[in-house]
Formats: sequence, C-alpha cells, structure tokens
Amino acid sequence: MHIKIILYLGRFIITKYTDDENAYIGFYECINDDCVAKELFDTAYSFCKNNKFKSIVGPVDSSFWIKYRLKINKFDLPPYSGEPYNLEYYLKQFEDNGFKICEHYTSQIYKVLSGDFKNDKFEEHYKEFIAKGYKIIKPDAKDIDKTIDEIYDLIIVLYSDFPIFKYVSKEDFKENFKGLTQIVNMELVRMAYYDNKAVGFYISIPNYSNLICNINIIKLLKILKIKNKPNDYVMLYMGVDQNHKGLGKALSKSISDELNELKKPSIGALIRDGKINQNYASEVIEDKYEYVLLSKIIEY
Repeated sequence: MHIKIILYLGRFIITKYTDDENAYIGFYECINDDCVAKELFDTAYSFCKNNKFKSIVGPVDSSFWIKYRLKINKFDLPPYSGEPYNLEYYLKQFEDNGFKICEHYTSQIYKVLSGDFKNDKFEEHYKEFIAKGYKIIKPDAKDIDKTIDEIYDLIIVLYSDFPIFKYVSKEDFKENFKGLTQIVNMELVRMAYYDNKAVGFYISIPNYSNLICNINIIKLLKILKIKNKPNDYVMLYMGVDQNHKGLGKALSKSISDELNELKKPSIGALIRDGKINQNYASEVIEDKYEYVLLSKIIEY
C-alpha cells in the first residue's frame, strides 16, 4: 500500500488591476514557521517585481468589497460578524518580510447604554436636521431592494477615497451583498432623506460571530434565532453625503436610542483612523479591536 502525505504549509494570491501600479497580496495563510513565511513572501515579491509593480499591499482578498486588513489584537475574543480574522502571528510574518503598516483601523466595543444615556451633540444635531426637513427612518423589510440601490449610489461616492477602493457596478455590488439582506435585522438600519433623496445610511446587523461562514442546517437555525433576538449588534457601515455634514451624529442618535431601548451592547466596526465617527460616543467605549493594512515598496 502506498501512502502519500502532503503537508499544508501556506498560500497566497496576488491580485492585479489594470492601470494600478500596486499589487495586492491576499488569501494569506501560513504555518508558524519563519522559513516558510519567507519563502511565500519572497515568491510574491519576485512575481510583483517581474511584473513591474511599484508596491505590494495587503492583506487584500481580491477586493476592497470582499475582505481586507489584518487583525492585530483581541485574539482571546470570538470573531464578530464581518470581522477580518487571521492568526495572531501573521503581523510578525508580514513585518519580518519588509512590510510596513500604512493604515490603521479600530472597532469600538460599546457597553450597554443606561436608560438615561444621552449624547448632547447627537441630540443637538438630530433636532437641527429634523427641523430642516430631514427624515430619518427605519426602512421596511419589503423595501430592501430599493434601500440597497440607494446605499449603492451613496457608498460608491463616499468610500471612493478609501485605500484600495475599486469601482464596482450596481449589479456586482448587489450580487456581493445579497446575503446581507437575509441576515439583517431592520431594527438597527436607518436611512436619511432630504427632499425625498437618500443622503445618509447606517447599517447594523446582529452579531452572528462566525456562524455565517460555511452555513449548514444547524447553523441556519442558530442564525434565525439570533436574527429574531440578538444578544448584541455590529454596526457595519455608515455614510453621509458630503453636502450634509453633521447628519452622521443625527443618524447615530437614532441608533443609540434604539440600543438604549433594547439594552444591547454593540461594536462599531472597522473605522479608519482619522474618520470623525471613530470617537462618536467615546464616553461609552469599553475597548477597541485593532486592524492594519500593510505595504512593501518594490526596489529596482
């Protein structure tokens, strides 16, 4: 009898785009071995140099719209829905092979709000925008397709200055996020309108941890239970038309009121350093997850 043993050591994929001087390394996996990691990164570097790229950026799993960023702390906690997850030693492997941090992100862990919680700035902005004729609503589940269309029209402009952003068509956007419509609980979704035009959005989902990966019938039953009665929420996306500055605080007021009523904790997910909403309601932030994006210049 012949037995063949194959040891899985690691992998990566390089993604390249037309008219982009950078290459993107993603789907990275490696055992905890410096020599194996060096072999992987050396191979990636040689490929990118031979193809005349300026730098390698990562981790990026093919696209801005799929998964990117490297988790660097809080490995003692279970992953939350939408969290980019990786092994703890990956940061060292990237840095040992010449990658440097180019972007930093945090996810804020918010404690359960007390019944009398109020944020004066949120309250002030909410009253101001409502007085001007803005409408902040909780969309009806039957209008989810219309809501997704409106979010696309906003997000494709608002997120265009993010690192590694790439344009996608509305059709591709809806295909990529169609699963979101099945797991979202509309209690913590908000749309803002002015003159009947969508000018802002806030999307939160129940925290399913990693149940939404490789779904089977047992996981599906757990997902349905959590969807109907979440233990906590993940605030995934927020955006406001740049012509309506300050509206983000009004949207946040509506969300914090709902969390106050539900008595649920939440996570404000994946906020890039420097964004104004990174310190929203800082008085109720208990802790922070941290993530980075890294890059390596290719030398010629």
